[in-house]
Amino acid sequence: MTKVLIAGGGVGGLALAQALRKAGVPVEVFERDAEADDWLLGYRIHVNRHGGQALRRCLPEPLWEAFVATAGRPGAGLTFHTEQLTELLHVEEELMTGGSPDGHHAVSRIALRRLLLTDLNVHFGRTFERYSHNDDGTVTAHFTDGSTAVGDVLIGADGANSTVRGQLLPDAKRVDTAVHGVAGRLPLTDETRSWLPDRVKNGLSIVLPTDDEFFFSAVFDGRRRTADALAAGTHLVDEEMLDNVSDYLLWAFATRHSPADGVAPLIRDWHPTLQRMVAETDPATVHTMRFKTSAPVTPWPTTRVTLLGDAIHNMTPVMGLGANTALRDAALLAHQLTAVHHGAPLLDALAEYERRMLAYGFEAVTTSRDRAYEFTSPNPIAKRAMRAWLRLCAAIPPMKRAAFGDKWTDDTAGLPPVTAPSR
Repeated sequence: MTKVLIAGGGVGGLALAQALRKAGVPVEVFERDAEADDWLLGYRIHVNRHGGQALRRCLPEPLWEAFVATAGRPGAGLTFHTEQLTELLHVEEELMTGGSPDGHHAVSRIALRRLLLTDLNVHFGRTFERYSHNDDGTVTAHFTDGSTAVGDVLIGADGANSTVRGQLLPDAKRVDTAVHGVAGRLPLTDETRSWLPDRVKNGLSIVLPTDDEFFFSAVFDGRRRTADALAAGTHLVDEEMLDNVSDYLLWAFATRHSPADGVAPLIRDWHPTLQRMVAETDPATVHTMRFKTSAPVTPWPTTRVTLLGDAIHNMTPVMGLGANTALRDAALLAHQLTAVHHGAPLLDALAEYERRMLAYGFEAVTTSRDRAYEFTSPNPIAKRAMRAWLRLCAAIPPMKRAAFGDKWTDDTAGLPPVTAPSR
């Protein structure tokens, strides 16, 4: 029997724990937050088809059904605009999802975490400090309060500043991209809907000016969806899931120079609707950030300690790939650990996970970083060329399908089936 310890109770770590519990693998999660509701900050998560299919693999069916019932719908595709809201290209949702019924989902971090915590063995207030390998092949996790836990495998799912990574891969670093971000939430009400353009209020939107800036927006209607699920009596949906959840339009602005005086002065020549979106946002919801990304990591000798999500492949928020890649990790690693639970060699299984994870994980890191640089390019010629290319995609459907069609592949495809060992 394989016992798994997970350091970190974020999206990836909890999804992995749910998958292992579903497969009958003993698992414990250790989370530094003192309580389940300490994780209330942050914006909604866009779960794309990659993440959605991985999450579906991880969750028992009732949890998946509750997730779908409470998640908002990102809307009718992705639209690129100029800063005057002239449409450059619209990419239909069906093209982005490959027509998959799983589609795309916009989910509150709060609601998702509450669902992921269902029936798990989670120890709160346990800050990971270090690990040690034991003579019998097990691994011990040490925590700052002096407590310990022993398991067969330790998974570092403890985020971008991972302490597990610091011990396992001390040379693995995060680097500053020199891109600055500002994000805020505009309440999504009947009044705001009345003046928001259809493409903006009904989907994802990217604004590409010709200077070193770009602007993104997305709707989140999770409160309405959750209220509807509650009224319908959906299993696992309760009143608490409405706490601290509101419907809003998320906007994010990024630039190569510091927006020290806020976003408004930098967009004073943009379309009045874009200026209004920023002006009518509650300042308490506005947050600034510097975009960081993981430096490339080469394969390392496999041990009973491995990493998941931001702990190994942290990326910029551009393209929304971080949480989705962590969910892919969770589904793949759960498959491998379930095979170990049924008799497969542990280190071989972890090595295969690490090989695959590093390949797609750092492909996502590179994609996110490159788009951040392209969207904030200070070269006006390059930005105009990008806008011309988008117009060309709009005019030539095969180009659009090739550029924006879903290319997801199942990361567990081709792996041996999970079966009980022969006796």
